[in-house]
Amino acid sequence: MGMNDTIVKALTDLDEAVLYAEVQRALDAGEDRMDILASLQAGMANIGNLFAERSYFLSEMMLAAEIFVECQKLMGGELEGDAKYGTFVIGTVYGDVHDIGKNIVASVFRSSGFKVVDLGIDVQPEAFLSAIREHDPKVVGLSCLLTTAFPGMKDVIDQIKAAGLDAGRLIMIGGGPVEQATVEFAGADFYSFSVQEAVDKAIEFVTA
Repeated sequence: MGMNDTIVKALTDLDEAVLYAEVQRALDAGEDRMDILASLQAGMANIGNLFAERSYFLSEMMLAAEIFVECQKLMGGELEGDAKYGTFVIGTVYGDVHDIGKNIVASVFRSSGFKVVDLGIDVQPEAFLSAIREHDPKVVGLSCLLTTAFPGMKDVIDQIKAAGLDAGRLIMIGGGPVEQATVEFAGADFYSFSVQEAVDKAIEFVTA
């Protein structure tokens, strides 16, 4: 069947009534759930691009993530094959308790084909290390909204490297004050201000 343009457009426009009705119609018609999911993911990608262009803001991103979860519930929960790009571990580093940006990133990664392990806020290095050992993620994300948490970010990455857990993984950082200089200070691989850019980079890394 391929892409369902009605689903893509309704999610992009945040038109919940049309979207839920079309997802239900597609399910009732026996359409392939993975095609429906691909259409939802395409809509989320559009929203990520609109956010990057400043046409949408955090509130729209959060709403889109909630709508996506509701659609998954209609479809019977998270689908097998959903995590085609493997696992993404994310957390807000210790010394910082901001979680809105982290939650949006987690939602968009989840809706883009990653299994997401969200460690929450104020996360110590040991928790990152143990999650990497347990889940073997291809991509690790560290978030902060305070410049005072930069040393914590560096500490977490230093400990990941000291434990030899950085090999074959992409370590990305993000948050309001994060910039290229922070990447160099903390020893990360990549930073992104745009959620969609982060997802694109992660997919590119995983599929390389």
